[in-house]
Amino acid sequence: MDYTDITVEHVEHWLEIGINRPDKMNALRERTAEEILNALETAEHDRQVRTVIFTGSAKAFCTGIDTSEFQLKENEYFDFFRKRKRNRKVNQLFREISQYTKPVISAVEGLALGGGFELALVGDLIVAGAEAQFALPEVRLGLMPGGGGTQTLARLVGPSITKELVWTGRRVRAEEAHALRIVNYVADAGGALERARMLARDISANAPVSVMLTKSSIDRGMDVPLSEGMDIESDVSFMLYFSTDRNEGLQALREKRKPNFKGE
Repeated sequence: MDYTDITVEHVEHWLEIGINRPDKMNALRERTAEEILNALETAEHDRQVRTVIFTGSAKAFCTGIDTSEFQLKENEYFDFFRKRKRNRKVNQLFREISQYTKPVISAVEGLALGGGFELALVGDLIVAGAEAQFALPEVRLGLMPGGGGTQTLARLVGPSITKELVWTGRRVRAEEAHALRIVNYVADAGGALERARMLARDISANAPVSVMLTKSSIDRGMDVPLSEGMDIESDVSFMLYFSTDRNEGLQALREKRKPNFKGE
């Protein structure tokens, strides 16, 4: 696929996907979502890619959905409703990332607003530059978050703070986002990508199958009782007995060397 809205670069053992629509402050349109979905699908089947990093620009990580795509012809509203799950690439994007098998890190500089904030939230980790700002301002436009924001944010900070942020639409700066546990790390302005790369390097050094299964176990366990979550972990952990990387890791420990994981 020829990319026009994003940049894609393989770096060491991870893939960097940069949203590249500077004239639109990196707002997402259908084409953007389609390109990201294509890059993610390719990376998921590439054993050399063990982590994915999303980036934007210094001014904006992503400022949400391109409002030009909100235009609907008269009497097409219900058709638009029907298309939301299977046809609209933007909607597919948020669902796909939430179920992606490899770690997704967002390196946020500048503005992450609306769908841009939601894009970061459906990933796994967020690294913010010191000048980054996050907000879900949809209610100010007579809209509401539609990329999972009411669900993903509530699972991080609880319903009360989520309601405040959604109902006011106020912007949260990087340090406050870190204090609220929305952001994993705050880097110097302009340093989010490098800090995200450090995380990607640490993650990619470990057994890919172990990373995949722990990601699945944590995510699946969020919405079930503790006893069921323990069962999920128990079942998944025993799958690793069939992994050659498990044997390699134990052998490397005995031989006091770094393991050579292959994702098998």
